[in-house]
Amino acid sequence: MCWSLKELIAPEPVQKQPVVAWGSAGSGGKEGAMANPVPSACCVVLAVVVVVYAQRHSQQDSHTQYERVGADVTMKCGSMDWDAAVTWTANGTDIDESHLNGSYLILKNVDLSQSGQYSCYEGSSWHLKYQTYLKVGNQGREVCLIIFWRLKNDQVSGAVLLCWKKALPHAVQDGANSREPVITLGACPATLAEAPPKEPVLMCRSNNYPKGFYCSWHLPTPTYIPNTFNISVIHGTKDMVCEKDAVPKNRCHIRYLQLFSTVKYKVTLTVTNALGKNFTTLTFDEFAIVKPDPPESVVAKPVPNNPRRLEVSWQNPSSWPDPESFPLKFFLRYRPLILDQWQHVELSDGTSHTITDAYAGKEYIIQVAAKDNDIGTWSDWSVAVHATPWTEEPKHLTTEAQITETTSASTSSFMAPPTTKICDKGAVVGSGAVAVCWTAGLVVAAYSVLFI
Repeated sequence: MCWSLKELIAPEPVQKQPVVAWGSAGSGGKEGAMANPVPSACCVVLAVVVVVYAQRHSQQDSHTQYERVGADVTMKCGSMDWDAAVTWTANGTDIDESHLNGSYLILKNVDLSQSGQYSCYEGSSWHLKYQTYLKVGNQGREVCLIIFWRLKNDQVSGAVLLCWKKALPHAVQDGANSREPVITLGACPATLAEAPPKEPVLMCRSNNYPKGFYCSWHLPTPTYIPNTFNISVIHGTKDMVCEKDAVPKNRCHIRYLQLFSTVKYKVTLTVTNALGKNFTTLTFDEFAIVKPDPPESVVAKPVPNNPRRLEVSWQNPSSWPDPESFPLKFFLRYRPLILDQWQHVELSDGTSHTITDAYAGKEYIIQVAAKDNDIGTWSDWSVAVHATPWTEEPKHLTTEAQITETTSASTSSFMAPPTTKICDKGAVVGSGAVAVCWTAGLVVAAYSVLFI
């Protein structure tokens, strides 16, 4: 069966007879045994064209518009002129012309009930020109997923419908048949609510002084709709450009144009979405925001033959551009794992230190922080390292060692003076030679006793 594109799009049902048949026409007949592939290909092509047309038409004319409760909403009828004759509908119901200003739709003081699908049609032809879905702020919506369960033999069986808000904090527990969830979600029910942004959180910091500083930001609570962030930086009376990073997207950099300036910086961050806007401002001088990154490559090693010492070394943070001209000082803290109290050492120079009061045999945790010698604040602590002071290994004597030591002691007790040659071991071989040597020795000793 194959229709023209016009017939496929037409709203009226069209009755047609199939022009080809697939498969056999019967056990004894040959008619229709082979189907003509050309009409079938025609249907496939037309179907694809219809799908693509519908998708593109939907993408071009379908929009989502967010507005807050109580706002005045203006909707434009696509690319239509202001004075064009149009008709608007809300969820399929005609809207009274008193809400129109030319071709524009004006809604005053909207509330939650006015959320829905709004469509604009051209004149009396009712040709759809524009369509949008209006979402009025604080309207909740529930997000649900179907979760399949996996049995021990890896077969998927059964399903459960769950909702989740914005994260997956808890596993779904179900001990029946020792099942485990393929995906785990939080508890139901939960809703997502579109909202205007709250006051954003803004932070500025120089970790590569004296090159410049960066500012980063985030919202204290999600809005669940797109937000736009704009940041302005003023140094005295001069506007400066904050170069935004590709990753992460919530950060930008400022380059210092004048070092050691006493003029303060003023940074203002404004966040806007369809339901409202908010902003925050920071004012500071360049010295106040200097904060290096933590020291890197921290290493702690035991000192040989010193059961109370640990040798600690580290490197300047790689982001600190000029440690020669702007040297850093360091703060070291350490403690044994069995105690909660830290011990601290502040170091004005160098990138190593020897701990001399460690407890013998106890594992230690060690961290280091950095700070510019004159300005700014301390960095965060470095990644923790662990080390244990040197301990002497106990001596465990083996049976072979004990035998060797005992044999050596016995031989030296009964050894004859160097001038007395009891037996020439080179002249005899084997265990019999040892017996002859000992026998000769005993005979000599016996004669000596008799003649004394």
